[in-house]
Amino acid sequence: MALRLLRRRHSRGGSGVVPSLSVPLPPGAGAFGLMVVDPTGQPMGGAEVTVTARDSHRVATRGTTDPHGYFMATLAPGSYSVLTAAEGLSPAREELDIAPGVALPPRHIALEPARQLELPTAGTWLFDPPHTAIRFIAKHVGMAHVHGRFTRFEGGIRVAPNMADSHVSVRIDASSISTGNNTRDNHLRSADFLDVERFPYIDFTSTRFAYRGGSKWTLHGTLTMHGTSRSVGLDTTYLGTVNGGYEQELRCAALAKAELHREDFTLNWRSMLARGIAVVGPTVQLELDVQAMYHTHDTPTPPK
Repeated sequence: MALRLLRRRHSRGGSGVVPSLSVPLPPGAGAFGLMVVDPTGQPMGGAEVTVTARDSHRVATRGTTDPHGYFMATLAPGSYSVLTAAEGLSPAREELDIAPGVALPPRHIALEPARQLELPTAGTWLFDPPHTAIRFIAKHVGMAHVHGRFTRFEGGIRVAPNMADSHVSVRIDASSISTGNNTRDNHLRSADFLDVERFPYIDFTSTRFAYRGGSKWTLHGTLTMHGTSRSVGLDTTYLGTVNGGYEQELRCAALAKAELHREDFTLNWRSMLARGIAVVGPTVQLELDVQAMYHTHDTPTPPK
């Protein structure tokens, strides 16, 4: 587990010298540390560190660097891969071997600016449903997670010469919700939740693209669900453009995520609990894993 106690013994050199680390080790465990700096050489707090066991590929621990750019963890003996990432910067990967009773010297990690991916060609790009997924994750009665998806949808992206002026529209068939449980799915379609008879579609229309550095964007827009419209921001990672596929189509890809609160869309979970109905919790994590194919230079037709 990550340690909160970090004792540093600075060497007598000048500034910028990585300090040695001394930590209490649990029996049979080892430890390692990182000092992460940004492209200007300044300590970088808040960088995300993920440690994965190389044999099982399971995440052993994860966390963020402290305000001074440090991260430290104790681990069981074994071989690990360490991924350090921060918004707008290229991730760095290190491999290390942990031995029992050994605290490795801290490693100096310098993150570099992310390579700017070539933006999509201006014009219309239409979602490719076989290679696109709209997924969600929610709590089940506050315990296990419910994983689901919508299986019927359509959408398009109008890429403007200035990417910030681009536009996205998505229409989801609310009745296509699927969680792998017919009883639960029918309940989610009912008037208690999505009420698909009255509100057959879930619509998202963007209002603006905000660039956040590297391949990161925030896609601001309006989500309409259950007869209610709310402003939402999709944290979006642009994954690039390729020329390939069955017909050598030009394709682009992106991954967008948002957290939705059901009460914002008049889906009152408290009243359902009072009636003994509890299917999913009050928040839902939404994820759009999109591939789109280049279509024309025309503006995409909004969903009807």
